[in-house]
Amino acid sequence: MTRTADHPIADQFTGRWSPRAFAETALTETDLLPLFEAARWAPSASNNQPWRFAFGLRGDAAFAKLADALVPFNRTWAEKAAALVAVASRSTVAKEGVENPNPWHTFDTGTAWGSFALQAHLNGLAAHAMGGFDAAKLADNLAMPAGYVLHAVVAVGHRGAAESLPEALRARETPSPRLPLDQIVGHGAFK
Repeated sequence: MTRTADHPIADQFTGRWSPRAFAETALTETDLLPLFEAARWAPSASNNQPWRFAFGLRGDAAFAKLADALVPFNRTWAEKAAALVAVASRSTVAKEGVENPNPWHTFDTGTAWGSFALQAHLNGLAAHAMGGFDAAKLADNLAMPAGYVLHAVVAVGHRGAAESLPEALRARETPSPRLPLDQIVGHGAFK
């Protein structure tokens, strides 16, 4: 499937997608740091920067802790990725020594994830975010501090061949379409 934008945009937006097939190629922490650096510079309400990441590289104990919390469907393909990254955010912000709810923590963290994903694409990597995980188990496995919320686990690596996936997933190993603008953008009112 070819993705075509209806208006002029950079190719990175239509070229980025979330495959499930990953190559055997390993990554290092040095390979991941530019992705985290891109996330670091995401816009943030009141500059609170609530996003937090925990990662593991395939074969290490941290990777096993992340993979252990995935639902079986995601685990079948995500364990082949070179890295797994948990994305969380701090749900409160300290003001004058008092913790107050931060209503923008999810919005800001989604923006940071978007920067991470686009940088992965620009670096020739694939990043696939998943919501299918046991949040309580993952929080325990990663010793997540109180006051944080888990949002996703991201599989990162070089794209692999669709044939490496279970047969039921091979047909889905293609970029997905997007709704047209007239279904998601309204002038003066939501659609």
